[in-house]
Amino acid sequence: MANQLGNLVYGLDDVPPPDKAALAAIQHVLASIVGIATPTLIIGGALGLGEHVPYLIAMAFFVSGVATFIQCRRIGPVGSGLLSLQGTSFAFLGAIIAAGFSVKNAGGTPEEILAMIFGLCLAGCVIEIVLSQFLDKLKRIITPTVTGIVITIIGLSLVRTGFTDFAGGAGAGEELGAPRNLLMGFIVVTIILVLSFLGKPMLRISAIMIGLVIGTLIAIPLGMVNFGAVANAQIFAVPVPFKFGLDFDLGLFIPLAFLYLVTAIETSGDLTANSIISGQPVRGPLYLSRIKGGVLGDGVNSAIAAVFNTFPNTTFSQNNGVIQMTGVASRHVGLWIAGFLVIMGLFPVIGSLFLVVPKPVLGGATLVLFGTIAVAGIRILASEEMDQRRIYIIAVSFGLALGVVLVPEATQHLPVFLKQVVATPITLAGLSAIILSLVLPESMGAKAEVEGDAIGAEASQQPA
Repeated sequence: MANQLGNLVYGLDDVPPPDKAALAAIQHVLASIVGIATPTLIIGGALGLGEHVPYLIAMAFFVSGVATFIQCRRIGPVGSGLLSLQGTSFAFLGAIIAAGFSVKNAGGTPEEILAMIFGLCLAGCVIEIVLSQFLDKLKRIITPTVTGIVITIIGLSLVRTGFTDFAGGAGAGEELGAPRNLLMGFIVVTIILVLSFLGKPMLRISAIMIGLVIGTLIAIPLGMVNFGAVANAQIFAVPVPFKFGLDFDLGLFIPLAFLYLVTAIETSGDLTANSIISGQPVRGPLYLSRIKGGVLGDGVNSAIAAVFNTFPNTTFSQNNGVIQMTGVASRHVGLWIAGFLVIMGLFPVIGSLFLVVPKPVLGGATLVLFGTIAVAGIRILASEEMDQRRIYIIAVSFGLALGVVLVPEATQHLPVFLKQVVATPITLAGLSAIILSLVLPESMGAKAEVEGDAIGAEASQQPA
């Protein structure tokens, strides 16, 4: 009731009793557990990382715990000091998979693929660390139009991966698109939709996780679940820095580097929403300090992720919903969340449980997740008036980005370095949006609007 009235039960600096803090922390973990593990599952499945996947998932949980502690506790200038959970970012999936395929197609082993990915990610986090100190000076480049375009393309470009799993997975062979695969995917989507619209906040927050669990249980009697991964899983693991080594390639780095710019903007938005829900200011020096510290924390935590063999981290927006639901905004709860995640990360057997989830079940969940990413981008675009200038920026950016997805052979004659850049739809969309935003004059939109009004007025004066 207190939350419905807009009042917090526990404010940012309040210290809830241990039982209440632990209960709130568990709800945050439940809301994020699928989001933390799923990117690794998708990357591992796409690149054939096999036996390394449980360890990679374990490190995803471990680093998320460490990163959440830094973000909530705020160590020096690093971290927002808000109750903000960190987890593996979906935004990097397309670029990471593309980089991994480049190494794999050149005959690289899974270890060499991971070395390249983590080397690229470690270099890229420097971009976000530097950007964090200049966020207020990038308004000319990073506009809602640019951000909306990039986020929409991220979602749309990932739908192909999600729908492939929906139909049975990349390695399904002749079973791809089999009726039972499609049925399982539709069942999971239906479960998620029903739980999301029942009106119960806890069910809505846990809808994707519940959908995965129920879908997997239904798949067991159909013979679609293999428990071998759990039986052979390592029970305990010690995090090993640079376990797979590091590698680097400039051509593969540029598409990935651009995404650190995008995730910095996403994090700024998440932390702003978090500040509003937590009853904190969204203007002034304290707010700016928190945003800069949070984005800096994103960069530092992504560096820690690369060192400890997992993928870039970012703030999770769904946890803002948990704060709103529970009325608990205390950053001390974040320390409990961090503890739970670190413990989960020390036991790879927990990560192996995700491997028993059949591909169609995972595809049903990721299809919804990726679709909502695209919708989030569309909502950003819709928040601004659609004048002629924005329409052309969006049209050209979408046309180029979707073009390289639908006709990938169109870039086959380009130099290798240039091909690695423009063949990635997210990078191509972002670069074209930024260039057009700088080249097309602001007056173009205003002029078109005035001309449109004049034509409309003239038409209204014509006799019927």
